[in-house]
Amino acid sequence: MRRIGAIASVAGAVLLLGACAGGPAPSGPVATTGSASTGTTPGPSASEDGYAHSPNARRVANVPLSAPFDGEEAWGTDLAFQGDFAFSGNYEGFTIHDISDPAKPKVVTRVVCPGGQNDISVSGNLLFLSVDEPRDDDTCESGHGDENEGWEGIRIFDISDKTHPRYIRSLATSCGSHTHTLVPGKDAANVYLYVSSFGPFPDSVNCKPPHDSIAIVEVPVTDPAKARIVAQPVLFTDGNDESKPGATSGCHDITVYPEKDLAAGACLGNGILMDISDRTAPKVLQEITDTENFSIWHSATFSNDASQVIFSDELGGGVSPTCDAKTGPTRGADAVYDISSDGKLKRRGYFKIPRYQTAAENCVAHNGSLLPVPNKTIMVQAWYQGGVSVIDFTDADHPKELAYVDPGPLSTTGEPKLGGSWSAYYYNGYIYSSDIIKGLDVIALDDPLTDPAKSVKLDELNAQTQVSYPE
Repeated sequence: MRRIGAIASVAGAVLLLGACAGGPAPSGPVATTGSASTGTTPGPSASEDGYAHSPNARRVANVPLSAPFDGEEAWGTDLAFQGDFAFSGNYEGFTIHDISDPAKPKVVTRVVCPGGQNDISVSGNLLFLSVDEPRDDDTCESGHGDENEGWEGIRIFDISDKTHPRYIRSLATSCGSHTHTLVPGKDAANVYLYVSSFGPFPDSVNCKPPHDSIAIVEVPVTDPAKARIVAQPVLFTDGNDESKPGATSGCHDITVYPEKDLAAGACLGNGILMDISDRTAPKVLQEITDTENFSIWHSATFSNDASQVIFSDELGGGVSPTCDAKTGPTRGADAVYDISSDGKLKRRGYFKIPRYQTAAENCVAHNGSLLPVPNKTIMVQAWYQGGVSVIDFTDADHPKELAYVDPGPLSTTGEPKLGGSWSAYYYNGYIYSSDIIKGLDVIALDDPLTDPAKSVKLDELNAQTQVSYPE
């Protein structure tokens, strides 16, 4: 919780102010100006479970969090997929779900291994977890550790037996690992992890200023116990000088497109485009800032042809109610950038969901993935208590929402309560959403525009490791 707490300590003031700002915001479309767009989604329907949804999307299944993941801070986080299995991270460990029948998913096993936020990825027989809160050791039996000296980093598991994952080893990384990105090697011998973290913390033993780099972990596929940190490339030259616009103190998330040798980094103060043709020596092609509209550069998604990248802004750190009229349509939103042939970024339009949420609902742009729709740039995205949204970015100047599923507020008293969809990804015909407190949701999407995506079947999906889809 240290890294999230660092953001939440600032964002919490926003949250409390929002809660006292005169009650729930009115429902209805957000007013837009210029290149911002919030779409023309079909009218809402109401489901029996209290979720509002567009006529072309509906929640078909839910696997609630249950023991041992039923504590107060057993929060669900990111997702990864392989074959008939979905893997969901949790602050207390991770869950493997059988999704061979998406309408009837079931738990295969829950592995207790605490360490927020347990960002997760899978590759073959290997599973990786990010730990970004100090622990008193690197084991799955660890407790909370010293704030400045505790262990943080990457844990590696063998998942060849899905019913009994086996812990292999760990690696401590500078400033911990808030997220990581799986990067296939140029050959099949190794996979790499780009470890994103942020800080610095002057009193910390392992996270001293400046913090302007990422860690690169090399994992031999046939001998993962020999995983090691092979590089710590410096990506920025501002020295974390907060007097400079867009000063960066580390990356929040990196999305790679290995077939194109490209990566896009959402690095708190700015967005970057990188050449990763040398997997252990990424080269920054361009840095961009948007101090007027973007607060926390959070994540990135490439278009299928890599001609564009969509960055998201996690204004308020994920705990604040930013989906309201006061915040507006270009903050806590998505921004679309063209990528020129020489690797330069040019901003186009913005998108934000067109439904105001109440002052008790944390809501902002969060994790999503591309749908494999030929000749279109359509993605699904999580918005915390704003729910799950399907967005068409094909017209980059005027993105529009195609479908949504939006839960009702968690709070019945008007007091803020953390929850909602952390990640929402499209995998083999369905949308899977990891809800922070409600567990795994499965959403069916039926629309002539998106139905072609159902014909594309993947063997594996880590959303931050993009693969090309047929056009």
